Amino acid sequence: MEETLPLSVSHVNKSLVLTNRLYMLLHFTALCFLVYYRLCFFFQDPQTREAPLFPWLLVFASEIILSFIWILDQAFRWHPISRTVFPERLPQDHNLPPLDVFICTADPTKEPTLDVMNTLLSAMALDYPPEKLHLYVSDDGGSPVTLNAMKEASKFARWWLPFCTRYRIECRCPKAYFSISESHGGDFDGSFEFLADKKMIKEKYEAFEEGIKRVKEDQDNSGDTTVKRGQNHPPVIEVIQENSSSEIEQVKLPFLVYVSREKKPSQPHHFKAGALNALYRVSAVISNAPYILVLDCDMFCNSPASARQALCFHLNPQISPSLAFVQFPQKYHNISKNDIYDSQHRSAYKVLWQGMDGLMGPVLSGTGFYMKRESLYGNYKIKDTDLELQQYVGKSNEFIKSLNQNCTTDSVTVGRTLPLKETLLLASCDYEIGTQWGKEVGFLYGTVCEDVHTGFILNCNGWNSVLCDPPEAQFLGNSTTNLNDLLVQGTRWYCGLLDIGLSRFCPLICGPLRMSLLQSLCYAQLTYFPLYCLPLWCLAIVPQLCLLSGIPLYPKVSDPFFFIFLFIPLSALTKHLSEVLSTGGTFRKWIIEQRIWMIVSITSHLYGCLDAILKKFGLKDASFLPTNKVEDEEQTRLYQMDKYDFRTSNMFLVPMVALITINISCFIGGIYRVVSVGNWDQMFMQLLLTSHIIVFNYPIIEGLLIRKDVGRIYPSLPLVITSNILATTITCTLYSLLKKV
Repeated sequence: MEETLPLSVSHVNKSLVLTNRLYMLLHFTALCFLVYYRLCFFFQDPQTREAPLFPWLLVFASEIILSFIWILDQAFRWHPISRTVFPERLPQDHNLPPLDVFICTADPTKEPTLDVMNTLLSAMALDYPPEKLHLYVSDDGGSPVTLNAMKEASKFARWWLPFCTRYRIECRCPKAYFSISESHGGDFDGSFEFLADKKMIKEKYEAFEEGIKRVKEDQDNSGDTTVKRGQNHPPVIEVIQENSSSEIEQVKLPFLVYVSREKKPSQPHHFKAGALNALYRVSAVISNAPYILVLDCDMFCNSPASARQALCFHLNPQISPSLAFVQFPQKYHNISKNDIYDSQHRSAYKVLWQGMDGLMGPVLSGTGFYMKRESLYGNYKIKDTDLELQQYVGKSNEFIKSLNQNCTTDSVTVGRTLPLKETLLLASCDYEIGTQWGKEVGFLYGTVCEDVHTGFILNCNGWNSVLCDPPEAQFLGNSTTNLNDLLVQGTRWYCGLLDIGLSRFCPLICGPLRMSLLQSLCYAQLTYFPLYCLPLWCLAIVPQLCLLSGIPLYPKVSDPFFFIFLFIPLSALTKHLSEVLSTGGTFRKWIIEQRIWMIVSITSHLYGCLDAILKKFGLKDASFLPTNKVEDEEQTRLYQMDKYDFRTSNMFLVPMVALITINISCFIGGIYRVVSVGNWDQMFMQLLLTSHIIVFNYPIIEGLLIRKDVGRIYPSLPLVITSNILATTITCTLYSLLKKV
């Protein structure tokens, strides 16, 4: 009877669905009245209009863009669901399928080798039969330090894995485990044997840590230029097989492989997608497990249970035939209480991804997902001849053979003796030339957001996905804890997303023909999200200058339409607040998310859009800079104190300073003018908008005028001159246009 019980079930919150749809109806009705009010303006006599045409058009266009993105956003809220898994109902260990784990690292300078090894060790310690677990580390930097560290990690694992198993340790990342003050030995707390073993393991970990640091220092002192080598090196593939000495405990370890694909400056390497495809091919001829776990180098396994939880979906006969991947939410261990940079992306993982899970499934999110290998094959089954297959997936007969061959324990043994020449061919630059890799096969190219692009095409091809969000975080990573990394990372993301929206894979065109309309709208919202920069720049300047000039852009307080214009922003803000509170946030968290949305929109969204447009016209090449994962004590101190670290480029600071200057100046001038003229009812909405921007962005004012610490906005000459020139140019240009048009 137990065998017939489901491995997973889904739950629909009917009250939330009803509330969301009622909100959509009311807000959409208000938007229709807003559009009607704006359109009526164009039928008025030009001689009797209270406002010039030009600012009215700018504000109306901004409201149309905001309404467009809002409509797309509602698809996420149409049918949200949650899921529960029952791993205890899975088959016995000997019946579980093999599993490959891909870990990607690119720069040993920005991605500390010790953190990469901690991620590796946590994955090796997954609660899964070790003979069915195969780990591949992609080192795009081609660093000998990483290879040497993997060998040392394999030695340490012979101590670490039995310790975790014997005492049922939950957190199996050594660095995270030993940083916890409590013993966390569960039933073994206080046991003399446990405490002695823990002390011994900690000493061995400290020796392992020192060994990695020493090798890194020797490498740095040797004068070897890792950055140059990282862009130009031959393929290196090595199976890590450490001969255990009598001192080390005899234990069965997972299969461990180091992979550094070939890179040449003259050939595109397609960033992370290219690295994943190289791992995908190499692993196919070595282990060829039917399921793949993909992890970023800093995203360690916080719990050993994720593999079994994911298999509750992959082995569920009701959903498994069309299931491409199981996505776990990205969560972070270095988040402060108030998370002033919104680094945990609460809205995405607590609202948007759950909403997509009720449709065809969440977006592929770069890390923490269990992928079905077959879903990345593309349409290889329709190829009739070997020649067609070679043109499709390449000339490796071993890889072609793997397409129809399931992994067994014996096949991995064969993989150990596989000719090195075959695996090196699969990791070479030339292998993909003339094939469909990155176009139809594997992880897709064309954007730095390869995860979203790949997930979208999988949905288009009929594959689904699910979100698995258990109470305990299964994966924890290092998130950005300073403004500079947040904005640089955001610029890269938003450029990649808009790349998709401007390509032939536009979700609004390609999506509805091949998937549900609501799922298409969800993808469209993600790809066009950077367009927020246009209305926010406009609404941070035009109504303020009109306030200064006495030009009303909104209805009078006595006008019935005033309540429509007041209801729309209050409705959106209240809905956002209710979502924050219902997902464990606070009122302060709501303010922080609103603030970061504004800051990111006028900086990262803007530069991301510009980069995407320049790339579209061939004026700029795609680039990818890994986010800096090195911890900075001063930066961490400011973050924990909830103080924004404004030590970033002037390209980000200038827009913030210029716009806050315009808003403060116009607010003061507008108040003076309103008091003098007495037209409070006409200018109330513009005063309210300006004050809203100033209040929510108070940290910028504080950083510029009040703070004296290292994280303040230094009033340097270039910053002052550039921001003032920008503010003056905007003001003078628009002010003259407001009067003429």
